[in-house]
Amino acid sequence: MTHPAATVTAAEALVRQLESYGVEYVFGLCGHTNIALLDALGRSRIEFVMARHEQAAAHAADGYARASGKPGVLLVHVGPGMMNAVTGVATAALDSVPLITISGDIPSYYHGRHPHQEVNLHADADQTAIYRPFVKRAWHVHRAEDLARFTERAFWTATSGRPGAVLLNVPMDHFSREVPLAEYPLVAHTAKPALSDVDAHRIAEVLAGAERPLVYLGGGLRSPEGRAALLELVEHLDIPVAHSLMAKGTLPDRHPLVMGMTGFWGLELTNEYTRKADVVLALATRFAETDASSWNSEYTWAFPPGRLIQIDLDAAEIGRNYPVEIGAVADVNHAVPAITAAVKALVAEPVDRTGVREQIGTARADLFAASRERGRSTDFPLRPERILEDLRTTLPPDAVLVTDVGWNKNGVAQCYELPEPGRFITPGGASTMGFGPAAAVGVQLAQPDRVVVALVGDGGMSAQLPAVPLAVEQGLPVLFVVMNNKAHGTIADLQSHNFGRSFGCEFRDRDGNPSSPDFAAFGRACGADGYTVDRPEDLATALHEAIENRRPAVLDVPMVNEPVPTPGHWNINDIYQGVFE
Repeated sequence: MTHPAATVTAAEALVRQLESYGVEYVFGLCGHTNIALLDALGRSRIEFVMARHEQAAAHAADGYARASGKPGVLLVHVGPGMMNAVTGVATAALDSVPLITISGDIPSYYHGRHPHQEVNLHADADQTAIYRPFVKRAWHVHRAEDLARFTERAFWTATSGRPGAVLLNVPMDHFSREVPLAEYPLVAHTAKPALSDVDAHRIAEVLAGAERPLVYLGGGLRSPEGRAALLELVEHLDIPVAHSLMAKGTLPDRHPLVMGMTGFWGLELTNEYTRKADVVLALATRFAETDASSWNSEYTWAFPPGRLIQIDLDAAEIGRNYPVEIGAVADVNHAVPAITAAVKALVAEPVDRTGVREQIGTARADLFAASRERGRSTDFPLRPERILEDLRTTLPPDAVLVTDVGWNKNGVAQCYELPEPGRFITPGGASTMGFGPAAAVGVQLAQPDRVVVALVGDGGMSAQLPAVPLAVEQGLPVLFVVMNNKAHGTIADLQSHNFGRSFGCEFRDRDGNPSSPDFAAFGRACGADGYTVDRPEDLATALHEAIENRRPAVLDVPMVNEPVPTPGHWNINDIYQGVFE
């Protein structure tokens, strides 16, 4: 006699599967389409981190993934719930962060009849279409029996190759249907593509023969082995290293071969070197517009005559913006050690490129010294570099700075000398205002013993106020430092520069007076500590106290609006003046 297989609800089976994958946290919000799954989660060892807005939940899951190295998991509701999360999921996707979004959907048998909160008003499509432009893949579950298989595929896809975001869309009735109790183990990760010995040797020959080589580093080099090998490579051949925004901190800011960022925010020396480099080894970078001065060879990168070697996990990025001489689809964390070994086999003695380190050292020292000098200002409201200086001298070396957009991101990226054990996390691909506050909560959840600072503008803080009660309810000592200039300051500066005035970019009341919420009072209302900075010396005092207390805290810091130095080029300024490429 055959006994029927034991069955459980698909929601219960999914939770057991998530547990087997080592998922510790699921971030999200409730809704009538996902409470069956929430009920099953409530009986598991997985912790549900409930936010007050889906974008906040998505950014928190993103921050957790960046800090932990594990995929983030996000749970959202049908229609407005999953649409609220779009910006957060797209931010993770564009920064190659593994994020699995599980969305509840309308009952499978009501599709197209416009039941409550269905979104296909004028087209015969389901809500997965909203996410398809930026996720690696979206699955719509047509049968409850397919949920486990699709879940395994979702985790595999999000974490393999170039990591990214995926969507698992589940009609609500499938969560409650019975399915056989079975295991769907996550497929063991195969090795990421490595560079062949032949290609490593070819690249080594080109680097060794270059007169003015340059390494251009993107955000994908994260393993200790890869970073150590890169240091060994550039020190052996005495090759300068420039980096993208996302790669800040990969090598120490004070290393004598680190030139800093290129493009719009790059130093004149760095951009000059990129134009004149005869060989560029580009590692896990997509040559974004801001890093390439709008791809204008008069300012940054000249291919040809420069020769480009580009290594990336994503074949679509190789040659996307510049022609390559050697292109390799490989994990740079494996490729760089192979190239280093090949170089040392070809070139036995270290190379000395006379004067290169001295040029870099002078330019970088001048940059940091000038920033520190401006940071000594006793003006009030504070100059932005005074805020950075107080952070730099007060925070422990291993603090994590999670920024938003504007002066907080650009200033830290350009002129904040990040200590070697420190970490800089920012929304690079999408430049999402509102990323910082909630992402910092996810970072703190992943790294509870470190000091985590959400360094944000008042616009970004206003966009994600739900992050403060989220930190309070999770008992996480995030420090929300609000650089408050009562404006969307970077855009206000851009408008003033090009149009002679700022309109629609500054927060004002009906009488035209500058206006701002009391962020410190808001923090206290949520159960956090709140600090209002009234004098220049108050910020350092408040930071010391907040770090000592290890409680969530909001520091409201009045700041003067001041443009970020931009030595490079961005052609939007030309467009405003009627000059088009």
